Amino acid sequence: MSSIDTLPGSAEPGGERGGDDRYTVPGLERGLRILCEFSRREPTLTAPELARRLGVPRSTVFRLLVTLEQMGFVERTADGRAHRLGLAVLRLGFEYMASLDIVALGRPLLERLRDDSGFAASLVVRDGRDIVYLQRAAPQSPFATTVTVGTRLPAHATVLGHVLLGDLSLSELRALYPEPRLDGASANTPANADALFEVVQQTRQRGYVMAEAFFEPHISTVAAPVFGDNGHVVAALGLTIPGGQIPAERQAPLVGQVRAAATHLSTLLNFQPEPADEAAPAAAPQRKR
Repeated sequence: MSSIDTLPGSAEPGGERGGDDRYTVPGLERGLRILCEFSRREPTLTAPELARRLGVPRSTVFRLLVTLEQMGFVERTADGRAHRLGLAVLRLGFEYMASLDIVALGRPLLERLRDDSGFAASLVVRDGRDIVYLQRAAPQSPFATTVTVGTRLPAHATVLGHVLLGDLSLSELRALYPEPRLDGASANTPANADALFEVVQQTRQRGYVMAEAFFEPHISTVAAPVFGDNGHVVAALGLTIPGGQIPAERQAPLVGQVRAAATHLSTLLNFQPEPADEAAPAAAPQRKR
């Protein structure tokens, strides 16, 4: 199953449907489920595979695929044996991102951060167990990166993900990561949900993260949380710095620039921090509950 395991109000295969199913359109639900089965790991799928995953007859899947193909949401592979997502999905994705206030508000801030620092600036959100790049402002540089808008990376294994997981309690993290051992992208990856919680809370209390060669050996990152008007983390804003180390003389200035940009964007999103509690650690973010 893809990273989007369920749709709001939908039913698990063989399970009970959430919400009021009197208003659910089964055909539409199945069509959306087909689209959600495609992923970076499985960009192409055959009709028999989809029928098996959805637990519906092949004839039903065939009719759904024909409909989706006519609308441009899926297309056939060159050999005609499988399908992949079509351009209509990409168009909807870009239209969705363009409709988000955070994207429009964040664009000039990312561009300014890129110009001031000389490094690529990114705005990232969390989708389940993944981080998703919403926007990037990259400098003209020979440094090559495969990260683009729409790129997904594992939240537990990236420092940007640690920023985005800051609102979750230990029980919520354990529910999100129930496996006894997490997949390790590098030696830095937390071993399990409990270890991840410790790292996430350290990042939250600090109010930013600066990591050298954490996810990839030749890339360093500086990032800070962006808060929404409800006081929760809605995004992470960060710099991608080529090299396994950040020069000592640049560390404090880069942290300051990233935190200033994240604070500015939080303000634009109507985040209003509460007065700091004298008993609380100075670096801990004070958020409206």
